[in-house]
Order: sequence, then structure tokens, then C-alpha cells
Amino acid sequence: MSLDLVVLALLMAAVTYPSRAVPLLAPGIDRLPAPVLGYLRLVGPAVLAALAAANALVVKTPNGGTTIHVGVEAAAVAIAVAIVAWRRTLLLPAIAVAVLVVAAARAAGMA
Repeated sequence: MSLDLVVLALLMAAVTYPSRAVPLLAPGIDRLPAPVLGYLRLVGPAVLAALAAANALVVKTPNGGTTIHVGVEAAAVAIAVAIVAWRRTLLLPAIAVAVLVVAAARAAGMA
């Protein structure tokens, strides 16, 4: 078992925490310009989307390299992005739908 993913999760938490903590720590956060607030609001979902896309598209080859693989996982990420854009909601419902899509495809033997 590898601890690479645990290290990655801790690293991503350290990178995204400051932008998520700004509203808690800055008393005048509501006085910031709208573009700054929009940026701070979207950092977390953008990082999660980048991680999901990278994990769904990049596959390690047996010789140690990487290759791009477009399969059911990539389709699930695209569906999740479409749901987030359509519903303008948090990622949780979209992630649940993506997980169900991949689970159904694997149960049907398609993935």
C-alpha cells in the first residue's frame, strides 16, 4: 500500500486552506471587490475538478510512464462538470452522480 495519495491530500489541503480560511479570518471580507470574492469562492472547486480530471484521464503504464485514457471515468467527470455548470450548485450532487455512473458501468462490465 502506498501513502502517495495521503501525502497528496495533505498537500492539497495545505494549498487550498488559506483561500478557504480567508472569510473566517478577514473581518472585512465582504468589502472585497466582486472578482476577488469570486476567485476565492472558486479555488476549492477548481482544484477538485483538476484532481478529478487528472485522476480520470492519466493512467500509469507498466513501464513506469503515463498515458491518457479516455473511458467511463472521463465521461463521469464530464457529466459532473455539466451538472455543476447547469445547477450552479456545490460539487456533492455532481460527485454522487459521477460515482453512480462509474459504479453502474463497472457493474455492467463496461469499465
